[in-house]
Amino acid sequence: MIEGTGYQSIFELTRGQIVESIHAGAVAVVDVTGRLLASAGDPNLVTFLRSSAKPFQALPFLEHGGKAFYALSEREVAILCASHSGTDQHMLTVQGIQSRVGLSETDLMCGVHIPSDEATAEALHDRKEQPTPNRHNCSGKHTGMLAYAQMSGRRYADLPYISNQHPIQAEILATFAEMVGLSRDQVALGVDGCSAPNFAVPLRNTAYAYARLSDPNAGQVLPMERAAACRQITTAMMSNPEMVAGPGKFDTCLMQVTQGKLVSKGGAEGYQGIGIMAGVLTPGAQAVGIAVKIADGDARGKIRSAVTLEVLRQLGALTQAELDALAEFGPRFPIFNWRKILVGEGRPSFELQYES
Repeated sequence: MIEGTGYQSIFELTRGQIVESIHAGAVAVVDVTGRLLASAGDPNLVTFLRSSAKPFQALPFLEHGGKAFYALSEREVAILCASHSGTDQHMLTVQGIQSRVGLSETDLMCGVHIPSDEATAEALHDRKEQPTPNRHNCSGKHTGMLAYAQMSGRRYADLPYISNQHPIQAEILATFAEMVGLSRDQVALGVDGCSAPNFAVPLRNTAYAYARLSDPNAGQVLPMERAAACRQITTAMMSNPEMVAGPGKFDTCLMQVTQGKLVSKGGAEGYQGIGIMAGVLTPGAQAVGIAVKIADGDARGKIRSAVTLEVLRQLGALTQAELDALAEFGPRFPIFNWRKILVGEGRPSFELQYES
C-alpha cells in the first residue's frame, strides 16, 4: 500500500530486465449481498465513477417506463449508457431517439469534441465538417436525461436539466445512492467533463451496485420496476456492445468476446465498472461487481484495461480462449520502440487479497 493514498502498486512497465515505471491502483470485488470478496489496495477508496456511472444515470428513466413510452430499441437503450466513439452509427442512433422525443442536438449541454473513432474523425476532417453535440461521447446520456424530463413533464426553461437542483438530477442521485447502498448525503458530487453531475463513492459501493445491476433479484431484492430496468440495461449493453463504446474499444470488445457473461463500462481517469452475471464464476454463483481505479488517471486507458483483465483472470471469469481473443488489451503486453524492436513489457504486479 502506498502510504496515505489507498493505492498499491498494481501494474509495471519494464525496459530490458529493469522495472522502469509503476502504476498504482485499487480494486474492489463485491457480491450481490454487499459482501467484499477480494481487493487490491483500499476497497474503501472514495473516487469519482465518471462514465462508469452511466448505467445508473439511465436507470430512473427506464424504471418509469421510458423504453416503452418512446418505443426504444435495445440499441437505443444501450446508447443511453454509452461513452460512444462518435461514429455515424452512434450519431444516427442518438438522432433517432431525439426525433421521437421531440428534441434537437442543440438542446444538449454536453459540449463538443472530436470523435474518438479515428476513421470518423478523419472523415470529418476530410469533409471540413465540424463535430456537433451528437458526436460527443455522452450525447446518449444527455438525450436520455432530456427524454425523461420531457416524459415526466419536468423540462423547465429556467432550470438546466444538468443542474443539481433539477428534479431529474435529484432523482438520479437518489437512485444511484440506493443502488450503491448509501444515503444521498454520503455521495460526493462533482461536475463531469460533459457538465452533468457525477458521483464519488467508495470502490466497494460501486462494485456492489454493479453486482445488483447484474442480478437485481438476488441479495436485497429490488422493486419490480427497478429490477426490470436493470435487466433492460444489462441486456441492451451486452447484446449491443458496439453502441456502448465503439470499434476496437475495450468495453465493446470485452462484451463481444464474453457474449452475455458480463457488463462493462469504463470511465475517465482510469475507472472501470464490471458486473459479472449470476452463474458465471461457478454454477449457481451469485452476480459479482468489480470496481477498478488507476491512480494516475491512465490517460490512454491501456493500464485500466490490462488490470481489469487481470482481475477477471484471477477470478476465473474468462476462459483461455477469451483471454487470447482480448490479448491486445492485456493483461500483459509487449512494449516496442519506434523501430518495432521489443524493448520490454507491461505486466500486472498484484494479487487479489481474498476475504476469509
